[in-house]
Amino acid sequence: MFTFQFVSTVRLGIKSLMLHKLRSFLTMLGIIFGVCSVIAMLAIGEGASHAAQEEIKKLGSNNILIRSLKPAEESREAAAGARRMAIKYGLTYEDAARLHSTIPGVRQVVPMRIIRENVRFSRNEVPCQVIGTLPSYPEVVGVDIVRGRFLCQLDELHQNNVCVITVGLARRLFPYQDPLEHALRIDAFYYQVIGIIREKNMPEQRTQAGRMEGEPLDNNVYIPLSTSRTRFGEVLIRQAAGSFQAEEVQLHQVTIQMKDLAAVETADSQINTMLRRFHEQKDYEVIVPLALLRAAERTKRTFNIVLGSIAAISLLVGGIGIMNIMLATVTERTREIGIRRALGAKRRDITTQFLVETVVLSVGGGLVGVLLGIVTPYIVSHFSELKTIVTVWSVMIAFCISGAVGIIFGLYPATAAAKLDPIEALRHE
Repeated sequence: MFTFQFVSTVRLGIKSLMLHKLRSFLTMLGIIFGVCSVIAMLAIGEGASHAAQEEIKKLGSNNILIRSLKPAEESREAAAGARRMAIKYGLTYEDAARLHSTIPGVRQVVPMRIIRENVRFSRNEVPCQVIGTLPSYPEVVGVDIVRGRFLCQLDELHQNNVCVITVGLARRLFPYQDPLEHALRIDAFYYQVIGIIREKNMPEQRTQAGRMEGEPLDNNVYIPLSTSRTRFGEVLIRQAAGSFQAEEVQLHQVTIQMKDLAAVETADSQINTMLRRFHEQKDYEVIVPLALLRAAERTKRTFNIVLGSIAAISLLVGGIGIMNIMLATVTERTREIGIRRALGAKRRDITTQFLVETVVLSVGGGLVGVLLGIVTPYIVSHFSELKTIVTVWSVMIAFCISGAVGIIFGLYPATAAAKLDPIEALRHE
């Protein structure tokens, strides 16, 4: 009996809404755009956060990066041309050795030095970065070996003139030849190409060496660190742009791979303490990807709350619109309410009828809004470079809120209709 009565009430509510199709549709628009904006904004925020976290993860959760950093006061003096001597700063080979032997929980230490040179093969010449490093670089930093091999311990021990190049450089320097069958020229020396790699994380994003004008991100050549020290000297001396000063740097970056995450959390302060003892000025920076990842996750939660709150305002506006229309409907149907009460309808029947109408408006608008909210992020991704991710929880939250809006904002008009005096309602014109 109760089920039949409820179904009849729902049918009556839908029939009442269909009598004013345009008004009902315009009332639903607030909910539709509200739900759509909640899902779309959370999808954009989730995509942006995911992209940032993926970039941090590429650095390695178990890794700690230490970069050479030019001191700010020295930079100002260089710009003013106050001094003529070379500025010595940054990490040293001794620092790398101390880090490996002193810090507990260290698995591997991979130093890197960056030389910006033009690389030549035949008539082709490409500006790139020559990166001197150790054979353990791939397993610490992460690269995919496309062809050939990476540097080995014998290359490092014998200071071999061999190199590994990126896919992009191979394509630009050897458009019609097999790179593994040729040697390329760097400065005055020739280096046999022994491998081609695809990097998961470009060194340009990890170093302070900067990028040459017009140089693509994947123009990188890897040579043994010992070869780099022999061919280019123990200390790299580079003329600072627009200045009379030169800069002397031994290592541009040292990547430390720790044994586990617990070791990473304790090593940060130990590394800073050790480096402060041997560096008179802060000419380095310590980057802990694990800490950056956790900070990014906290930022993501805050970002989602802010975006969701902003988008929820439109749902609030839609709810107010529903309340406004339902109050006007109650006024229009006052005589109908009086007739129904006179025929025996109870207050809860009147409340249920008007509440059903508001819930139908909000849930119907919510369903349409969900469809638009799922489609909109894909349209945004298609026409822009923004990455969007639609999550199940964002769809569920937006839809549930739309239903709650219908109940909350429809309760007052429904109650007001039920409280009308039957005799006064029958007299209403």
